[in-house]
Amino acid sequence: MGRALAVTFAWTLAAFFALWLVSLRRRDASLVDVWWGPGFLAIAGVALLASGAPSPRSWLALALVALWGLRLGIHLFRRNRGRGEDFRYQAMRRRHGDRFGLVSLASVFGLQAVLQWIVSLPLQVAILSSEPIRLGVWDALGVALFAVGFGFESLGDRQLARFKADPGSAGRVLERGLWCWTRHPNYFGDCLVWWSFLALALATPGGAWTAVGPVVMTVLLRRVSGVTLLERHLVRSRPGYADYVARTSPFFPRPPRRGAPRSSSRG
Repeated sequence: MGRALAVTFAWTLAAFFALWLVSLRRRDASLVDVWWGPGFLAIAGVALLASGAPSPRSWLALALVALWGLRLGIHLFRRNRGRGEDFRYQAMRRRHGDRFGLVSLASVFGLQAVLQWIVSLPLQVAILSSEPIRLGVWDALGVALFAVGFGFESLGDRQLARFKADPGSAGRVLERGLWCWTRHPNYFGDCLVWWSFLALALATPGGAWTAVGPVVMTVLLRRVSGVTLLERHLVRSRPGYADYVARTSPFFPRPPRRGAPRSSSRG
């Protein structure tokens, strides 16, 4: 298995390096965001080829990550089309000037390559392990977690896209559907998807060490590039968002707090 993991690591670095070259030509580092979902599917495909004799679990893991990765990639492509480079990368470009190209190779594309490979470890092990052949309780748990996570993420994205498409929603905060239970249903769902792949890995001998993958993803979503970074921007730019924060869970779904101040937002 060690050799197969080395192959997937080399593939991941090569894929992000090629993507970096394209970003230089297009002057748009946002390409890395669109690749995030499909990139996991690509790693899974390489792992499947390296496995030699795929098991039913291998095909199950591949099918689940294909469903998740392609949906996310298509969603981000449609959302970002025609909008130009994301504000985060624009800020980096202004800060580093002519050095942005080399800086982005390490701090954007290189970093995300390493993170993607680490996060994908339970997925890779579930695909590479040939034992046990039969699917069991851990696999059933993995499918159940995936279904809930995928539902939260896809439905949350759909509700947000519909809200943004309404001209009357300009400057307001979405507080309907899943968004009244958690401020980030899409991030919560994404997190749950990666814990579902850990369940598949736990069905294999010695798969527990791959828990590092969903742990890293959870930290990223909760404390680094997900909730924290996005909310810092929204509190400054969106009237009523502070009140929304006071009422609504930041991550794990729960009923909104009663008695908290309500803004004039709608959604």
